[in-house]
Amino acid sequence: MPESLNRAICETPNGLGIDEVVARFGDQISRRTLQRRLDEMVRCGQVERVGKARATKYRAAQQPQKTAQAPIPLSESNILREDPPPSASDTDPLRELRDYFREHYSLRKPVGYRREFLDSYVPNETAWLPENLRAHLRSCGLPPDMEGMPPGTYARQVMDRLVIDLTWNSSRLEGSTFSLLETDFLLQQGRSDDPVRSMEARMIINHKTAIEFLVESQAELGFNRYTFLNLHSVLTENLLKNAKAEGALRTTPVGIGGSVFHPTNNPALIEECFDLILQKADAIRDPLECSFFLMVQMPYLQPFEDGNKRTSRLAANIPLIQANMCPLSFIGVPVRDYTTGILGVYELNRIELLREVFAHAYEESCGRYGVIRDEMGEPDPVSFRYRTEIADFTRDVVVRRLTKMQAADELRRWATRNITASDRARFIELVEEKLLALTMGSIVRIRVRPSEFEAWWPVWSGQRAK
Repeated sequence: MPESLNRAICETPNGLGIDEVVARFGDQISRRTLQRRLDEMVRCGQVERVGKARATKYRAAQQPQKTAQAPIPLSESNILREDPPPSASDTDPLRELRDYFREHYSLRKPVGYRREFLDSYVPNETAWLPENLRAHLRSCGLPPDMEGMPPGTYARQVMDRLVIDLTWNSSRLEGSTFSLLETDFLLQQGRSDDPVRSMEARMIINHKTAIEFLVESQAELGFNRYTFLNLHSVLTENLLKNAKAEGALRTTPVGIGGSVFHPTNNPALIEECFDLILQKADAIRDPLECSFFLMVQMPYLQPFEDGNKRTSRLAANIPLIQANMCPLSFIGVPVRDYTTGILGVYELNRIELLREVFAHAYEESCGRYGVIRDEMGEPDPVSFRYRTEIADFTRDVVVRRLTKMQAADELRRWATRNITASDRARFIELVEEKLLALTMGSIVRIRVRPSEFEAWWPVWSGQRAK
């Protein structure tokens, strides 16, 4: 791709606009990735950008610059190999990797877990995401208005859509056959009447609970065993044959279907490397690099009997949520691309394909949630300042089965005693709005069980007297 893109530009004296580039190469790669590669070629001096806005074109550089010290384009980066970076005449390494994994796995050489892949990663020195890529993704995913806001503010602003998107996409990458609309309906109902897909439904519901755990438990979350073991426990609840394996590091062998990779079966090594992954993740300062590091190393170690990839996908959001960056929901990621990227890590310790998946998925997430935030306007400072109190009071109304009049009286008295006078009116309004919008599909966020909601709802809606 880099060679053919460069050749197409060089063969067009007046240059090509982005629409013309997409028309030629859009069947091979997304528009966003093409734009990123064009920007990289400009930085490296291979092409130059002329014109502005819709008139922008890319043409061959009049005075080509030496690129030996320039950042390596994403599609050509190969930092895990000792060979020199490929020249323009070489085959695209990404295509080489894809071709390699098109072979039946029985024709590939069996490999085991390589501890040195983890040991060689030095936080804040090793960079699996090049600086230019991190800068680009940071500009997409870190709005200026998030500075100084409590951790998790961005994720809470887009929570309704994030739960649906991340739940559906992560489950889809696990093989779920539920459509997006079916997933949305299941999340609203909180249960499924389809006996054939009961395990899939359970996985979807578990995803929702896990996402809400990550967003609403910021004070307790960190790169520690509590967070990661509980995350795995929530994701695999009632899905494993051995209930004791939920939220526990494995002590039994596991196999990887369709791969020649054989994870370590040494429980002591699993424990040691698991703790080392958490330690290194905690030391990584850049949230994007940390996110990708977890997405690579967690499934590679296979620390759990099952659910390793889905745990890694949700864990990849922890540093992003903590830094108030756009969360990652894997929108538009083809199953084949994700699987091939994971196989590259498993069998070759190559991260290029998975990095392409990560970059594209994050751009797509930023595009979607940026639009949602723009429609919402500026964040409400009172809602973030009292988010815990709002959730607790709402839960209390449901659990105690209060009517609307009882809730209104109690809310006024409680707010008078506990809320600053300048915030009181807005606080009351926010609680009342939350109560009026409460459905079976949103009760987990306030830690209400379906049975409690069902007992309260007739009282609240006036269907029967208390």
